[in-house]
Amino acid sequence: MSLQSKLYKLKGKVQHYAWGGFNFIPELLHYPNPDNKPCAEYWMGAHPSASSVLLTENGEVNLNQLIKESPAETITTAVNDKFGELPYLFKLLDVHEMLSIQVHPTKSEAVKGFEAEEAAGVPINAPNRNYKDKNHKPEVMVALSEEFWLLHGFKPEQELADTLSLLHEFNVLLPLFKRDGYKGLYQYVMEMPQEDADSILASLVKKEVRRKLNNELSKDMPGWWVAKLYENTDNYTNLDRGIFSIYFFNIVRIGKGEAIFQGAGIPHAYLEGQNAELMANSDNVLRGGLTPKHVDVPELMKHTLFQGIHPNVMKGKHLGAFDSMERNYPCPVPDFGINKIELNADNKYSEISTSFEIIIATEGGVVVNGSNNQNIVIKAGEVFAVLPGESYSITSSGHSVLFKAFVPAIAEQ
Repeated sequence: MSLQSKLYKLKGKVQHYAWGGFNFIPELLHYPNPDNKPCAEYWMGAHPSASSVLLTENGEVNLNQLIKESPAETITTAVNDKFGELPYLFKLLDVHEMLSIQVHPTKSEAVKGFEAEEAAGVPINAPNRNYKDKNHKPEVMVALSEEFWLLHGFKPEQELADTLSLLHEFNVLLPLFKRDGYKGLYQYVMEMPQEDADSILASLVKKEVRRKLNNELSKDMPGWWVAKLYENTDNYTNLDRGIFSIYFFNIVRIGKGEAIFQGAGIPHAYLEGQNAELMANSDNVLRGGLTPKHVDVPELMKHTLFQGIHPNVMKGKHLGAFDSMERNYPCPVPDFGINKIELNADNKYSEISTSFEIIIATEGGVVVNGSNNQNIVIKAGEVFAVLPGESYSITSSGHSVLFKAFVPAIAEQ
């Protein structure tokens, strides 16, 4: 299909996962939700299972199909040669209930894992399938809510030792950690028989539920999240061993407009809040608990980064002058980049696109002016796409915030 323009509105896909909230995405997108389904994610991209559509002069056009038919025109020959597709998936998330603990493989390990499962004849949609494709899945998230909570990597060594020492139920684990380090500790709790896990965790869970009920806990404390999991039940058997990780991992609070990058091997789990998330176009997830889904412990151990980390919360780097309207959140991968654009009535954003860009307005409203005197009006919750080589500008009558997903210049990789 030959497009007449390089600037179009884009319509994504709402995903109704059980952990999602009920208000944020419907209200932002003006999305009707008469059945009050949980609205967890809004996908913007060309993922084959839920491709966005461009609203063109010829009607709605499936983005995934368009890229396959016209890769040079849509994503550039350089991007197509390197990735064979639009290499990113852009999302909005509303995390109401905790997500599963996850680890993502490197690109090379994803290839090995995918080919091994293909050779073994594991169906692509089997519940025990680990690798859905040959890609890695690094991801970056920017908080849209005033605060966003997540687990991110193992605590630094002394902090974790202090946790094991201060919690009576975990005292038995301290000598193991001192002797065998992060890997030995994690492997021990992930592989122990369920009755042994229940024996260690049951009294701890009961205590944390009681403490939360008495307002003795806050969200920066592991016990708050453990209690959230179990405060509405009196069954303390077959406990999720992801509970251990809530104590072992960093609990991170990110403020609105702040971001964090999660590369291969970093165990993590989203706990609560709304964000804009950008990731490589992959479904490869190795789970480590807080889920009824398949947990492949040997595979999880193979790909987890066993070291303490200090989370790097990014505020974004101004592009150009310090008071410029655009900030970049640096991501050490070639698949994607993300910028925040903040406009007021007295400034104007101008750019020439070098890749396929997806831009969403999360606050306010703007007018986008393209070549050939084309202009489109974008309200909060609306999205537009810019094809490569388009000269465009954005203006706002008041305060507006947008997030732009793009592919970094191939020559710079």
